[in-house]
Amino acid sequence: MNYPVIFFLTLIPLFSLAAPKGWPEKIQEIKYLSTADQTQQSALFYVPPHKDKPRPLLVGLHTWSGDYRQAMSAPYAKWCIEKKWNFIHPNFRGPNRRPEATGSELVVEDILSAVEHAKKNAPVDETRIYLIGASGGGYASLLMAGRAPKIWTGVSAWVPILDLAKWHAETSARKMKYARDIELSIGGKPVAGSKALAEARKRSASTYLSDAKGVNLDINAGITDGHNGSVPISHSLEAFNILAAKKDRISTELIKGFTQTAKVPKVLLGQAPTDSSYGEKTVRFRRDSGNVRVTIFQGGHEIIPPAALQWLDKQQKMRAPKNE
Repeated sequence: MNYPVIFFLTLIPLFSLAAPKGWPEKIQEIKYLSTADQTQQSALFYVPPHKDKPRPLLVGLHTWSGDYRQAMSAPYAKWCIEKKWNFIHPNFRGPNRRPEATGSELVVEDILSAVEHAKKNAPVDETRIYLIGASGGGYASLLMAGRAPKIWTGVSAWVPILDLAKWHAETSARKMKYARDIELSIGGKPVAGSKALAEARKRSASTYLSDAKGVNLDINAGITDGHNGSVPISHSLEAFNILAAKKDRISTELIKGFTQTAKVPKVLLGQAPTDSSYGEKTVRFRRDSGNVRVTIFQGGHEIIPPAALQWLDKQQKMRAPKNE
């Protein structure tokens, strides 16, 4: 006699998987729809249990070689759980070593779609949407500040890459793997007149950052980065200059001095406030201009989450200033 074969399937919903190792248990792994190519993309997501009122949304961005599961971003989630904020940490095509990643149009739309997913599935206060990232995440934060300035109430970018072609030259000279990552992303070496150089410019935050004049922007770098870290602090100082009023900009010579010596130039000494949110990483230099500020602290290629998150918490929507 033939008996019917019955299969019992256990369905694990893609929208509610357990948190990865190193993340708080309350964080869920989800899939969301990206309007870039109508694909399901991965992210980590948190919605506070009390949905009594709209609450801030923090969008966290992974580093250059990381992805959405990297545990170094867990402090962002812990802050959101404690403060009862919404949180999303998208993959935006993963590590920056292929054309689909590294500031591509897919990346931009993935991040914007992550924001839309959060707004549809959580009580988001649209006047308090914040963005945070370090290294490659700092690069993506600067890029998104320029590509979608109306969304963000505050953007905190740490040790960011401003210009991909410039960073390619710097990492090539130091024989670092990131030069090859860039080449894989843009289709070759970004030499003068090449399609690769045009692609590098298309994907660089420097191309769009001037459009971020209405965004509260916090740029930070450790003073020894570029010496014992991968991104020279000139990227942060030049990013500041793009948005700063002319009278506040830092000269090319002073930026060169900062970058080459890993010291604050003598003429700028004394321009460092005490800021307890940086802990033991003393602030060595800070300058504000309108809605943008740059901070150089005693450290390297790193982020200080309490400093970044406390600054974001204070930010409110503002009108675009006229920096001239």
